[in-house]
Amino acid sequence: MEILLDFSDTLNNIPKLRWKKAFFKIHCSIILTSLSKNSNKLFLHNFSRSPSYTLVNLDFDTIHQTSLTELVKKKDLEKLQELGGVQTLASALKTDTEAGITGNEEEITYRKTEFGSNTYKKPPSKTIFSFIWEAFKDLTILILLGCAALSLAFGIKEDGLKEGWYDGGSIFLAVFLVIAVAAGSNYRQDRQFVKLSKISDNIQIEVVRGGRRQQISIFEIVVGDLVCLKIGDQVPADGLFVNGHSLQVDESSMTGESDLVEINHTQNPFLVSGTKIADGYGLMLVTSVGKNTSWGEMMSQINRDTNELTPLQARLNNLTSSIGKVGLAVAVLVLVVLLIRYFTGTTRDENGNPKYIGKKTKTDDIINAVVGIVSAAVTIVVVAIPEGLPLAVTLTLAYSMKRMMADQAMVRKLSACETMGSATTICTDKTGTLTLNQMKVVKFWQGIESIPESAISRISVELIKQGVALNTTGSVHQTASGSGFEVSGSPTEKAILNWAVEELKMDMEMIKQEFEILQVEAFNSKKKRSGVLIKSKADDSTHVHWKGAAEMILATCSSYYDGSGIIKSINENERYKLKKIIEGMAASSLRCIAFAHKQENSLKEENLILLGIVGIKDPCRPGVKKAVEDCHNAGVNIKMITGDNIFTAKAIATECGILKPDQDLKDAVIEGEVFRNLTHEQRMEKIDKIYVMARSSPFDKLLMVQCLKQKGHVVAVTGDGTNDAPALKEADIGLSMGIQGTEVAKESSDIVILDDNFSSVATVLKWGRCVYNNIQKFIQFQLTVNIAALVINFVAAVSSGDVPLTAVQLLWVNLIMDTLGALALATEKPTNDLMEKPPVGRSQPLITNIMWRNLIFQAFYQIAVLLTLQFRGKSIFNVSEGVNDTLIFNIFVLCQVFNEFNARKLEKRNVFKGIQTNKLFLGIIGITIVLQVVMVEFLKKFADTERLNWSQWLICIVIGAMSWPIGWVVKCIPVPQRPIFSYLKWNKKSAV
Repeated sequence: MEILLDFSDTLNNIPKLRWKKAFFKIHCSIILTSLSKNSNKLFLHNFSRSPSYTLVNLDFDTIHQTSLTELVKKKDLEKLQELGGVQTLASALKTDTEAGITGNEEEITYRKTEFGSNTYKKPPSKTIFSFIWEAFKDLTILILLGCAALSLAFGIKEDGLKEGWYDGGSIFLAVFLVIAVAAGSNYRQDRQFVKLSKISDNIQIEVVRGGRRQQISIFEIVVGDLVCLKIGDQVPADGLFVNGHSLQVDESSMTGESDLVEINHTQNPFLVSGTKIADGYGLMLVTSVGKNTSWGEMMSQINRDTNELTPLQARLNNLTSSIGKVGLAVAVLVLVVLLIRYFTGTTRDENGNPKYIGKKTKTDDIINAVVGIVSAAVTIVVVAIPEGLPLAVTLTLAYSMKRMMADQAMVRKLSACETMGSATTICTDKTGTLTLNQMKVVKFWQGIESIPESAISRISVELIKQGVALNTTGSVHQTASGSGFEVSGSPTEKAILNWAVEELKMDMEMIKQEFEILQVEAFNSKKKRSGVLIKSKADDSTHVHWKGAAEMILATCSSYYDGSGIIKSINENERYKLKKIIEGMAASSLRCIAFAHKQENSLKEENLILLGIVGIKDPCRPGVKKAVEDCHNAGVNIKMITGDNIFTAKAIATECGILKPDQDLKDAVIEGEVFRNLTHEQRMEKIDKIYVMARSSPFDKLLMVQCLKQKGHVVAVTGDGTNDAPALKEADIGLSMGIQGTEVAKESSDIVILDDNFSSVATVLKWGRCVYNNIQKFIQFQLTVNIAALVINFVAAVSSGDVPLTAVQLLWVNLIMDTLGALALATEKPTNDLMEKPPVGRSQPLITNIMWRNLIFQAFYQIAVLLTLQFRGKSIFNVSEGVNDTLIFNIFVLCQVFNEFNARKLEKRNVFKGIQTNKLFLGIIGITIVLQVVMVEFLKKFADTERLNWSQWLICIVIGAMSWPIGWVVKCIPVPQRPIFSYLKWNKKSAV
């Protein structure tokens, strides 16, 4: 036992303490005996020989990780008490419960080796081959592959291997290219999500190491760390409660129970990773990290779903399905017509002889002909389906997400990109979003006098220092150099602590040693104040200190200290003056915080003595006024929702441009309580007129969002607190703050604003509109291709039995238009023009009247030209049938190339504006033209084309370029505001 306990020689040499040694031996013997009966042993060997915390003496052979894990997982209080409690366990882990671990690099590495790192093994992400396999499952692709196999087999049989593989092989090649592009794009998107998840998972946690508070990554937490927890934090590992006040935890993410769980020393000191701090604050001793925690074990078995379908993608899938059904109907009709023409002898060969002559026709010839007809019909289905639409959305969203990261916005949900473009209202916080969140105390009032800090009475100074030092969640530490102080906490707490240290010469550590904290009521958004009950160690007297919103504290006070330190009662006249002082400070954009005190033995909130009021300045962010103005010009309403009083709220809103100086404020500004107490009908009537809500609670914000959505608005909401989570989830787009935002708020949001700046919110709005606009451009472009190809092949097949655009050519067009076209139009950057249009809202159709006008006229032009060439081209240009078919194919492709320029601007006639800045677009156009030249001039047998001379190329270019003047003229034609298909719906209703 002597070796086991290893008492120092000094202890042995003090006779008076030997009885303590004997008692300690007996006590430890009992504990060790009980432990030996338990299979889950915590202490396997002996205590470390040294009480110091240097790496040389770290020896964790005494600790078994499995027992630590089971201790918290089972919440085994009896076992914890047998082990001597949290303090004994902390000693075994070489942790000082006040100073934490030393935190040097060698120690951290050693602890990670012994107990593991705070990471968990994630399920393997999908490989490129899994995406390829998913692409192969597409029904159309499977049908096309079947036709390609048949075409290849009969082609080789008829024409030999050397030339017979062209048709079937080209279809195989085109299909594989389409699959490769689709799979590659999805794989890249998956990688992007993995990258974003690493960023979003890298939470900053506050720990105590070497006696100092510091921010570290959640991945750097080790067993033995002391973690500081406050409202809104996510518990980063499994651990035990060391100290704190009013700590309550939301364990619904782990247990599904919505009731808050109280954490204390006596009944429940267990903190489980993944849970959320709902109230209070405290210190936690980390006992398990990473895969050894309940959260890590659960997350290791969960696969993050990155195949999220956005609402727009779902709408596009429906559009694709509808067009596919039309294409299938056309293909079946073409199949029937061609089969009838073939078996009735109407279809003739190059010499004018019927291809089918009853029983005289060979079986192989019949099979080849039928396979060719089926291939042509299936090709029509393929070209009819705009497979490029989902691809265009993927490319646009992936590109936009990457660029938005550079603009201080991290997208957590794909759908937020496009939904933000439709936003009609933005509900924003004030602190840190519209303002810099760099607070400083600039004014102090004692009673009804504004006095400098040096003139405050001695008794008032001492009481204020007590209230500041003990009624706070912040901390003050001397810097390593000893020349200054480091202050941590919320911006408001930091401002007050800095003021107390610098102006009042507060020594926080000394005050903490002089008083004992008996009870704490943590700050919450409903009461807007916090309180503490303390006991003086000098005379055992108890005192109450309250701190919070000035008008709230004033309401609980019946007297005040004047500038001389004399207590005076607050009569009606004095209360009126104090209210006016608070209103005057608030009207100057100052946040007013009051301090109150009373010698009392319970945490009461009545008949307090007002110690003083500080005015804290938080200046507006530069660029906010311009961002608000841009949003107003874009038809988006900005509503400021703040917890500050109505005067501060008005002043900041006017400074930011949310309120106009000459605006009627009767209905524009409202307090949260007033809004809450209105009837539903009154709220719905006033909601559009409200621009500022002061003294609001998170429930008021949620209520406003619900009312706005009921009125048809697309609502974006900014939030940073845990209590903002319901409003963030309820909104169409939740925007959390990356710096000030709690982890609960970030998890509830769709987009994280990394710099907490409202200007970044306006940038996100612009990007959202850009995404929506780029997708509309591609829809217009793609549908022009599909409609033209469908009509041309259908008319030619039905009238002449011949299809001018072969399977290879149509697949080529589809491939080029799907991939390169999508890439070119998806990378158009946002312009200021986007912020001059009204928001799309919920009801506007995806394909607008303007798009229908543009694509119908372009498709009609292409159909007219190509059908003319189909029936009269040989005589007009005096060329062979092969050259004529090549001219049709070449003109069709070049029409799409020139029409790609038209698609850049849906409404503007000048389609070349800003094109010099989009080098990627110009590069893709160049690649498309080069590939087309190669296809026509060098892949004659593969593409079934003939070489064209210079004059014929010039004719093709001129005909294709006519898309430009046609597009310019068409954009002069006005269109009705009301969507075209709404007339059909109205007619149906009227018919009923």
